[in-house]
Amino acid sequence: MDTGILEDAETVERYRQAKYGWLGARTYPYAEHHTLRLATDWCVWLFAFDDAFCESGRGAGEITRALPRLFTVLDDLEAGEEVDDVFARTLLEIKTRISTYGGDDQLDRWRTVTKDYLFAQVWEAANREADVVPQVDDYIFMRRRTGAMLTVFALIDVASGRSLTPEEWRHPDVKAITESANDVVVWDNDIISYAKESDSANSRNNLVSVLSRHRGYSRQQAMETIGAMRNRAIADMVALRPSLEALGSEAVLAYVRGLEFWISGSVDYSLTSSRYTAAWQPETPKPPAAE
Repeated sequence: MDTGILEDAETVERYRQAKYGWLGARTYPYAEHHTLRLATDWCVWLFAFDDAFCESGRGAGEITRALPRLFTVLDDLEAGEEVDDVFARTLLEIKTRISTYGGDDQLDRWRTVTKDYLFAQVWEAANREADVVPQVDDYIFMRRRTGAMLTVFALIDVASGRSLTPEEWRHPDVKAITESANDVVVWDNDIISYAKESDSANSRNNLVSVLSRHRGYSRQQAMETIGAMRNRAIADMVALRPSLEALGSEAVLAYVRGLEFWISGSVDYSLTSSRYTAAWQPETPKPPAAE
């Protein structure tokens, strides 16, 4: 992928230390080399977009102004067309590879949920801008979009080589297990990333902060509540598995396994990546100044 989305050598080194390739390896362990690179590059794009537009504290207006060029790529542009903006150019590159390795249905699914993700970033930025902590139900609803998980789940059947039919993708139980898996991963992330985000521009957009503000929970109570919510979502996934197995579809089973790999792999990655662990480390004392 075009590395122009990383602005300088220092940023490139920071991304190298964060070992984003390990995320792809742990969440798509069944993928062949070319589809693993695709999925990993898409994750890096999402991290870079998050850093540039979200973690940086940019306002809703700036993200909104970026949408037309990104949506033009998603809807209209073809491989090889000239694109000046680096995020739009790399988005076109990824879209082209999804089209090459997958079918039209897979491309359309990814394109649709990517638009939802981008729109959700405007909502999140508006909260930052107005210093608003969203209501609990609003946050849970939108976190399923701001977390970008549906965009990476849309690559599971591309990476597995077993394409879901439109009917399978729209099956109520497939939709239900997807939503539960989405909840598990983003709630895990809210707990794991809280130390990193608690003093950042994005601190309001975390379920720990939301529960603390609107339900008066302590930080520990909020985390325990999130843990219980996560466990219920896992139980829902387990309960859905027999009905999904009864469909007799290898593609559906491969997709479910892909969701399970994302749950375990994202936690394994987050507990070892400097993107998150750096916030947990005590600061190294500075040597006393020379007198």
